[in-house]
Amino acid sequence: MKFAHLAQGLVVAQSTLVLSASALSPPPFARAIRRAADFTFDLFQGPQVQDDAAVEAATDLTYTTGGGIPHPQPYAALRAGDNGPLLLQDFHLIESLAHFDRERIPERVVHARGSGAHGYFQTTTDVAKKYSAADVFQRVGEKTPITVRFSTVGGEKGSADVARDPRGFAIKLRTKKGILDWVFNNTPVFFIRDPAKFPNFIHTQKRNPQTNLKDHDMFWDYLSSNAESLYQVMRLFSDLGTPDGFRHMNGWSGHTYKLVQDDGSWHYVKISAYTDQGVKNHTNAEATKLAGENPDYSTQDLFQAIERGDYPSWTVYFQVLTPKEAETFKWNVLDLTKEWGPEDVPLQEVGKFYLTQNPENHFAEIEQAAFSPSHLVAGFEPSEDPVLQARLFAYPDTHRYRLGVNYQQIPVNCPFNPVANFQRDGAMVVDGNQGARPNYPSTQEPINFSPRPHSDGNHTEWVGGAIRYLSQVTDVDFKWPLIFWNSLSDTDKEHLVENLSGHIGDVKSETIRNRQIDLFTKVDPDFGSRVAAGVAAAIAAA
Repeated sequence: MKFAHLAQGLVVAQSTLVLSASALSPPPFARAIRRAADFTFDLFQGPQVQDDAAVEAATDLTYTTGGGIPHPQPYAALRAGDNGPLLLQDFHLIESLAHFDRERIPERVVHARGSGAHGYFQTTTDVAKKYSAADVFQRVGEKTPITVRFSTVGGEKGSADVARDPRGFAIKLRTKKGILDWVFNNTPVFFIRDPAKFPNFIHTQKRNPQTNLKDHDMFWDYLSSNAESLYQVMRLFSDLGTPDGFRHMNGWSGHTYKLVQDDGSWHYVKISAYTDQGVKNHTNAEATKLAGENPDYSTQDLFQAIERGDYPSWTVYFQVLTPKEAETFKWNVLDLTKEWGPEDVPLQEVGKFYLTQNPENHFAEIEQAAFSPSHLVAGFEPSEDPVLQARLFAYPDTHRYRLGVNYQQIPVNCPFNPVANFQRDGAMVVDGNQGARPNYPSTQEPINFSPRPHSDGNHTEWVGGAIRYLSQVTDVDFKWPLIFWNSLSDTDKEHLVENLSGHIGDVKSETIRNRQIDLFTKVDPDFGSRVAAGVAAAIAAA
């Protein structure tokens, strides 16, 4: 940033003052201001120097304070004599302690435990451009820089990354027309379809407020009372719930989105990413052993694979329905607890993505990464899925809390195309704050607006008054659990029953245990009886 305009403004103000007072030559201080105006500098030279220094070896640098002042000894402290008290004037010591006290930012309330890497997405077919005007899909072969973060959902930041838990699978695409975030999980469905249930559901997956321990009664009390969770529960307690690292699992959008063309026509879409490494899972025994011996297994596996040049990749598919097809589809297309089977809605390849670059600094590039399903480019729109609608608010809100209102200025979140709007100031502005441009829609210096290619007038219409809605469980909610059960091999069924029996066997409440077993019995009587027998055996052995 140049400071010439600031100095010129001072010159104008000073000249006006002098001429109004007399016709004499400007006083000496005014001449000094004019001479100072000959000097300008780039305010962002400092950050650029720090970026350059970040990749230099320690042996090429000299130890300094945060202000760049060389300091002779990081372990030494100023004190009054050999045995006297410390001196408050020791800025280095004070700075070190004060910064250390503030090193931790709030961890994510969910998806706290994670790791990730960078790479690129490449459009491989013209399928997507048939449905969407999104620029990223218009040129086959074009590469788009991405950042991907994998995570567990319920565990704290220091928990094992091999735990039985769904995995977050978030992808940030830096398109030429802005940031597009795909905020996936490694499951095609989720436990809820009513957004108001989410905070309470997560509370039951965390820790008991009195004991601060994981509580199996809390865990199963919620799930047994909300039967729409059944399909996700069964996936979680199968071996799919303990994937072999992050490289060997698939990802799904779960939610339904809309693909929109320039003429306003649109389709419903679900997005998936299938691993090119092949799906691999741990058994419960293997995952439990790893959690004790190497709780960072998944993080280590990803990092070391990229370091040795074994770059993981995934193939991205769209499943597409017209609005008319959605009206008669066998599942409610806005229900997050229902999968679209490939036999019903074919997978259409749109691209691939590769992870080719490990972070240089995990905190800067992964911990500060901020993904949100509301980060959508033209050609993508949210559907009316109520859980998705809630996430559109919740995700940016948590980023503003965790990272600050200017989180999109952090390099890992920053788009590669210019940002121009009227948002200014706030905590931790780390760029030019959009300079001297007007911070309102000015008629003197009007900003350009991107024309909307179509009218929203008849794009989507709703009829009805405001209601307080809560979905109800019906027989339809037991169909996908049965499909899943019937798709399992005998070994997979055995593992699912064993994993469920051991976990439910730790539930103290007989009412909760029986309520959950009844749900499994309604899916399939043999399934229910096997879990009941396994729970009884687990209790007897305890």
